[in-house]
Amino acid sequence: MPFEFQPTLSGKNIEVHPLKPQDWDALFAVASDPRMWEQHPERDRYKEEVFRRFFEEAIDSGGAVAVFDSGTQEIIGSSRFNDYDEAGSKIEIGWTFLARRYWGLQYNRELKTLMLTHAFRFVDRVVFYVGQNNIRSQKAMEKIGGFRNRVVTRVHLNGLMASIEYVIQKPD
Repeated sequence: MPFEFQPTLSGKNIEVHPLKPQDWDALFAVASDPRMWEQHPERDRYKEEVFRRFFEEAIDSGGAVAVFDSGTQEIIGSSRFNDYDEAGSKIEIGWTFLARRYWGLQYNRELKTLMLTHAFRFVDRVVFYVGQNNIRSQKAMEKIGGFRNRVVTRVHLNGLMASIEYVIQKPD
């Protein structure tokens, strides 16, 4: 069974749907908050032209999902499945962001739980990459059980970037 890169998933507080071009306005409204990107390697992602590149790359990836608040049906962020390795039984989850008013609550954990549950139907290992200076996201990864594996250098929109690789193994 091939990996389903853009599933529809439902939890108690959020719903996940394939990201579509028509989600641009709502998602940019979320992403246009400069404070959201303070620790991110691409700190100017709140700017329309920078976010436009990010959004188009997300659409082109075929693995991007939009995150909706179940109660309001408002888009509150997005995430992505990437780099599926069937032989190595792994996939990456990344590019996740949520509106600041959803930080520190159950939303990120619920999103990652939904995505991990989906991924573990197909693979034994999920990897995440977090910028070295993004302490907030590192703490979030550790809260959901991410194991800090190693530092890697990856190609990013702005060039090469050092990231911390976190790994979560499929539960037995």
